[in-house]
Amino acid sequence: MVDLTFTPHIEILSAEDVPRRRHWSDADKIRVVEESHRGHRQVSATARRHGIFRSLLTVWRRQYRNGELATASGPAFVPVKMAPDLDAQSLRQPVPAVRVEIVLRNGRRLLVPSSVEPDALARLLPILEGK
Repeated sequence: MVDLTFTPHIEILSAEDVPRRRHWSDADKIRVVEESHRGHRQVSATARRHGIFRSLLTVWRRQYRNGELATASGPAFVPVKMAPDLDAQSLRQPVPAVRVEIVLRNGRRLLVPSSVEPDALARLLPILEGK
């Protein structure tokens, strides 16, 4: 007599069998990005050489460009020099005259000093525009 019962073979996969994601430090990312900038069309070749996708390298390059990757040097102090106190006499020195050019809708151009009173200018502009 023939046994017709089917017994399937089951294979159990463990998470230990699957390689985990690699963690790249910012220093490693910077090194790979700078390598990809050397020469013409190096993005794909660099990605293959390091075993990453081109899209991931593109993301790293954008982060590098925007300054989002921490630099190897880390935070640093910048020397600051304080300017000497200004006395009242130096503040009274004449400021060079600056003129502002205003182009009206009708094509006329108006040159006014930057020290003009805004109220006076507001009264003058409608007259010049012909309203």
